[in-house]
Amino acid sequence: MKLNMPRFDSAPVLVVGDVMLDRYWHGPTQRISPEAPVPVVKVEQIEDRPGGAGNVALNIAALGAPAWLVGVTGTDEAADTLRTRLEAAGVYCDFQAQAAQPTITKLRVMSRHQQLLRLDFEEPFVTDGEAMLQTVAGLLSQVKVMILSDYGKGALVNHQALIALARERGIPVLADPKGSNFGIYRGATLITPNLTEFEAVVGHCASEQELVDKGLALIDDLQLEALLVTRSEHGMTLLRKGESALHLPARAREVFDVTGAGDTVISTLAAALAAGEDYPLAVGLANLAAGIVVGKLGTATVSAPELRRGVQREQGSERGALSVEQLLLAIEDARAHGERIVFTNGCFDIIHAGHVGYLEEARSLGDRLIVAINDDDSVTRLKGPGRPINSVERRMTVLAGLGAVDWVVNFAEDTPEALLDQVKPDVLVKGGDYSVEQVVGAPIVQAYGGEVKVLNFVESCSTTAIVERIRERDGQ
Repeated sequence: MKLNMPRFDSAPVLVVGDVMLDRYWHGPTQRISPEAPVPVVKVEQIEDRPGGAGNVALNIAALGAPAWLVGVTGTDEAADTLRTRLEAAGVYCDFQAQAAQPTITKLRVMSRHQQLLRLDFEEPFVTDGEAMLQTVAGLLSQVKVMILSDYGKGALVNHQALIALARERGIPVLADPKGSNFGIYRGATLITPNLTEFEAVVGHCASEQELVDKGLALIDDLQLEALLVTRSEHGMTLLRKGESALHLPARAREVFDVTGAGDTVISTLAAALAAGEDYPLAVGLANLAAGIVVGKLGTATVSAPELRRGVQREQGSERGALSVEQLLLAIEDARAHGERIVFTNGCFDIIHAGHVGYLEEARSLGDRLIVAINDDDSVTRLKGPGRPINSVERRMTVLAGLGAVDWVVNFAEDTPEALLDQVKPDVLVKGGDYSVEQVVGAPIVQAYGGEVKVLNFVESCSTTAIVERIRERDGQ
């Protein structure tokens, strides 16, 4: 499956559910308490992060998608902190405040990147379901997908009414279920139980086929369009009526903390569907995002640049020979990381010492070096019959193997001007005995404030000279 980055900025999502504050106390542990056999943590840092439905909304905003959040809080410091953190990230918040109950807070005591203790401050809310329904009704016209983020804390008391309201308006509903009564999610578009939650409802699955059969039966029973079962180290399985099961392997390189991984899955899935992607691609992106987030400590999010870089890894475009489409995606990610782009071009028919030294010097002018090469037909037009000596595929392979080169791309025109219009490098580099004014594409780059540099090849090194010496030796 080929993954690509959707236009998340045009994918508004509404999250309705249990918001909570995840609070972390960090500090070193150097001794055991004399009062009891427990470690003493000297708290040096306090960190607050939105949790539950708040983390789902935060993940959506981190992808660059518009996010709305409806939930229930107390009227306390924790509620103020939640709102401040979420609104600072661009999440629109509409909280039903209840003075009689505290905002749900989970306090984790951390030392040396390990969780020593968790304390939960919570009482189930008595939510005004009708008021929440009215709030959601007022927001549905602004979104393309709705998520029910259910942690069983009392914010969601009228699942069926919320689902019916959204579906009447053509808004898909995704639910992250809780408990063993999945009947409350009947009519949703898709639900995302983990394997433990799934088996608590349908029974133990002794084989892949049994999981598929029971999943399809659950889809029929709950009148769903799809079911996504997240399976920890075994990845995830997407089931749809009339379609083959899609099993995706886990993408995590290193699992550090699984806290909030389910939030990342449903938020990425919802944002991708809201952007118009189909189920397989949306699930593929969600699987990739989950693999990134479990490598982080605590409740965390995955940003658009992180996901984009993950997509590039999947496509093998972190380095090497790329299509123009892949190159533009890689450049977008590099710029999101503040990297400076250097561009050079040529035929590069026979790579020699002059090329290597020149490319190393070009690479020193920025963070990423693009080498654009003429395809075979354009080399023939420029150099004459008998050239190129090496095909475009071979030339690209050799250049991609050089340590100084990040990306190699080819173009069919005689000049790279059309490609420069798309790439817009920070620096355009040309090697040879030119003035800046003679460099092809210089006016394009200078027009948007880019730089143009002329570098010298190593003296007495040139492809043409090498070819001539070979011909003289062979008596041609």
